[in-house]
Amino acid sequence: MAAATGVHTQEEGPSPNLHLAVLEGVLERITYANEETGYTVARVAASRSSGARGSDELLTVVGALLGAQPGESLRMRGRWGSHAQYGRQFHVENYTTVLPATIQGIQRYLGSGLIKGIGPKLAERIVEHFGTDTLNIIETDAQRLVEVPTLGPKRTKLIADAWVEQKAIKEVMVFLQSVGVTTSIAVRIYKKYGDEAIDVVKSQPYKLAADVWGIGFKTADAIARAVGIPHDSPERVKAGLQYTLSQASDAGDCFLPREKLIEAAVKILTVDATLCGTCLEELVAAQGAVRETLPGEWADTEAVYLVPFHRAEVSLAAQLLRLKNAREDRLAQFQQVEWDKALAWLRSGTGSELAPEQEQAVRLALTSRLAVLTGGPGCGKSFTVRSIVRLARAKRAKVVLAAPTGRAAKRLAELTGAEAATVHRLLELRPGGDAAYDRDRPLDADLVVVDEASMLDVLLANKLAKAVAPGAHLLLVGDVDQLPSVGAGEVLRDLLDAEPVPRVRLTQVFRQAQQSGVVVNAHRINAGKPLRLREFPDFHLFTEDDSDKAAELVVELAASRVPRRFGFDPRRDVQVLAPMHRGPAGAGNLNILLQQVLTPHRDGAPERRFGGRVFRVGDKVTQIRNNYDKGANGVFNGTGGIVTAIDPDEQKLAVRTDEDELIPYDFAELDELQHAYAVTVHRSQGSEYPAVVIPVTTSAWTMLQRNLLYTAVTRAKKLVVLVGSERALAQAVRTAGSGRRHTALDLRLDGRLTTHYSEL
Repeated sequence: MAAATGVHTQEEGPSPNLHLAVLEGVLERITYANEETGYTVARVAASRSSGARGSDELLTVVGALLGAQPGESLRMRGRWGSHAQYGRQFHVENYTTVLPATIQGIQRYLGSGLIKGIGPKLAERIVEHFGTDTLNIIETDAQRLVEVPTLGPKRTKLIADAWVEQKAIKEVMVFLQSVGVTTSIAVRIYKKYGDEAIDVVKSQPYKLAADVWGIGFKTADAIARAVGIPHDSPERVKAGLQYTLSQASDAGDCFLPREKLIEAAVKILTVDATLCGTCLEELVAAQGAVRETLPGEWADTEAVYLVPFHRAEVSLAAQLLRLKNAREDRLAQFQQVEWDKALAWLRSGTGSELAPEQEQAVRLALTSRLAVLTGGPGCGKSFTVRSIVRLARAKRAKVVLAAPTGRAAKRLAELTGAEAATVHRLLELRPGGDAAYDRDRPLDADLVVVDEASMLDVLLANKLAKAVAPGAHLLLVGDVDQLPSVGAGEVLRDLLDAEPVPRVRLTQVFRQAQQSGVVVNAHRINAGKPLRLREFPDFHLFTEDDSDKAAELVVELAASRVPRRFGFDPRRDVQVLAPMHRGPAGAGNLNILLQQVLTPHRDGAPERRFGGRVFRVGDKVTQIRNNYDKGANGVFNGTGGIVTAIDPDEQKLAVRTDEDELIPYDFAELDELQHAYAVTVHRSQGSEYPAVVIPVTTSAWTMLQRNLLYTAVTRAKKLVVLVGSERALAQAVRTAGSGRRHTALDLRLDGRLTTHYSEL
């Protein structure tokens, strides 16, 4: 009885060469695994029949093993080779798992964590009781497991159900083995479709890209090719057009111009542009996309949207204009207030006087039902927001405070002395993404203040605007010079560009802030001026031109020298911010190096390998997708936390988030987590840390832009440490950025583009 959990890394499937060697053995440990390529280095205890040079020999195997777990018995097909440094190796092209036949093998297999509910100790008791019949009994008569001492009916049922699910997943894996799908994706396919999984994969492979997180068009396309869907099939081309638009939204665009869309789709699909154009017409007619001709700066561009982003942009504009033009006013008392007295009262309470720009912002927020406040570091945004909230609460107004991330919400609460929540938690988002609060059930608030509004994408901003009650005031606060949102849209910038939206931009840097190297250099970056590197105790550059050596220096500084010198906790207080994920000084490699120092392997301590990552208790991690099914109100892209427990028996890992919520993860869900000792600058948006260490190397040349460096520097409250080359730093300062995203929110707010949906 054999089943497959392994996959190929080549999309074309198994090698047609039939003369591959076969190696059988137990996977003892994984030395290295690259989650992006699937390349794995592992040690295998070879069996006598494997063709190895001896019985039970511990051998090195390399190649396509991503998804295999220690403890599994493997049948690998590949070729023998030799490495100049590491000696004889077996190069794996594909593998299957085989159920072990010996008592020792069965015990190791059951205790490896593959079957939920069975850990090493229980595996030993089960095998001791049933011997070599163990797997057959679990397969055919699982109720007999109650014969094992201390194993009751509840745990017996759990094990039986887990065994059935594992079998079904393996059947899916057998079918998917030739198209490069990882074990975790096979689990998701099975959990999404159940017994219909193989039928869906065979008949509707492109449906996978829409329904299953982690499957993109390329994987679905490989599956479609394997099941015989033609290269020029209209179904394939339409899916490719939607994929191209989806990629654009992942990069921040709400739409693509028609010509740009077809050009990009032709490259991806390698089909004729005429066919793409015809299929686009069919896609629009079937309401799989929306086409709209834009005016203004887009010069009659024919814009093509995915439906959710078009609806969100149209709806957001309508909701914001509804708020701005509402007849009622839930803060009407401020229309008649004597501002000299009100500001004097504020001054007596705070001991500080508002600058003219700040006074203007306070008045605007309390008299206009929609307002935007922006400004750089040291310009007094925080003090202005605190003053607005203080005055509103003095008039007994109901004030609600929110921010896109847990860290930003916590900072807003500390700043104002009032409770603050993430936008997701405030709206009580539910599975599927619907909010408990919307136009039919608005928030009970007279004033809604949202900080770090540069992070709001068009989908979340639309949900938020819908939930603000008619007559209530909405104040959006953020730094428009930071990187825009990770999700599609450029909401804060579009609002500032739209003439009808009231706004104040704070520009005066206060004297106290002028003593901070963080503030001074942030403004110099924004202006494209050289940094002042040797004048401030809170801003440092360690020069290192070699990217590999720079990475080593980053680790030394973040894990040891900075914490020792300034009294910081290396996990809680120091954050490494990298311009990109890949490369020697990228977040991916830095996480490996930092984990080795801060959370090293300890004998006997539980840990779980998933793909190219190893998770340990104490690891700093971050969520990398929106998951509305987790936690009280979902867990969202960018949510950070610490791993607090790993249970190999129950196959679960627990994370305590920055919002102090304990979130459980099944081992099959660990592709939703990344280590976060180092994160990309994009992922750090909305967060603030006592100290940041930033590698700036030539290996990240294409990412070195002014708003990226500005965003990284402004994440620091007390200390910035740059590591890298002065040439790379100069490149980042002088490069203005990649230009505007494809959005039309400002045109809709200005009234130059009107589109209506009856349900808005």
